[in-house]
Amino acid sequence: MSESPGLKGEVKALRVPDGEPVRLDVFLAERGVVPSRAFGQRLIREGRVLVDGKPCRPGRALRGGERVEAEVPAPQPSRLEPEAIPLDVRYEDDDLVVVNKPAGMVVHPGVGVHEGTLVQALLHHCGALADLGGDTRPGIVHRLDKLTSGLLVAAKTRESYVGLAAAIRDREVERRYQAVVWGGTPEEGTIEASLGRSKKDRRKIAVLAEGKRALSRFTTRERFRYASWIEVRLETGRTHQIRVHFAHTGHPVFGDPVYGGRRKALRGIASDRRRSAARALARIDRQALHAWRLRFRHPRTGEALSFTAEPPEDMRGLLAFLREDDRAPGGAGDRTGNDFLTSRRESK
Repeated sequence: MSESPGLKGEVKALRVPDGEPVRLDVFLAERGVVPSRAFGQRLIREGRVLVDGKPCRPGRALRGGERVEAEVPAPQPSRLEPEAIPLDVRYEDDDLVVVNKPAGMVVHPGVGVHEGTLVQALLHHCGALADLGGDTRPGIVHRLDKLTSGLLVAAKTRESYVGLAAAIRDREVERRYQAVVWGGTPEEGTIEASLGRSKKDRRKIAVLAEGKRALSRFTTRERFRYASWIEVRLETGRTHQIRVHFAHTGHPVFGDPVYGGRRKALRGIASDRRRSAARALARIDRQALHAWRLRFRHPRTGEALSFTAEPPEDMRGLLAFLREDDRAPGGAGDRTGNDFLTSRRESK
């Protein structure tokens, strides 16, 4: 297959099947030519994608029969400096690596963070990662907040990156979290509330009518006097999704310094329980949130993979304290009510 004039390097050519109209950037992502729409849009704007031999815009509607050619840039070595940081590796092969990230570790370099990240630790451990995802986050197909612990998968090859990114986009990756939240939660429930950047503070996420759809499902494992231990399954993977969803519904994640899980939460606790709650809060210096289960199909072999990682010591210690406090005189409390209601001004 000959190359079109103007395209150099490796060129992937596809014929658009007949059917419903589809945007060019969406077509490239769905066919696995690029790992994401954003990556495809960048190639299109750089003139690396041609439709019937001509450059066009990312929003170009394809109606069937068109010939699409996309130049995929050759792999570039990472500019990041690998660092010999210990890792809790749960699985590794030639295609991908699954790690149990500790709380306090940033996933990739960013503003004000240039070293000590998971990416740099992985580069030292693996030697190389897929050169997709961006200059500062090679191989990273999903992330965890700095203060959230738990399981994360990274891609070592382009093919595995594209496959994993597509699986996440198509909701074929199961991600389950454990969290301690304030108040008494129902036995189970679903939270559906669109999320976007806060209009008051761009560093935060808020519930917004015009935001992106976000859906979380949860079950309650155990209730205490003023808190609940829950399991959450993400149907979507928005930034800060669990933290914002539960703060919005009156159950901020225990210890969350950003979304009302620390001092603000204490003010909402009944006075006879406040001293105990303060002692519990002192046992954890982050949000009590842990990614404990990860399930997906191997992007190359199709093998079903499943991993679990129990919560780290700080969360286990918090749960032990809450159970002991429950057994203390007068500690039974009301396990069906909600002792804490947070402000919902951000949702307006």
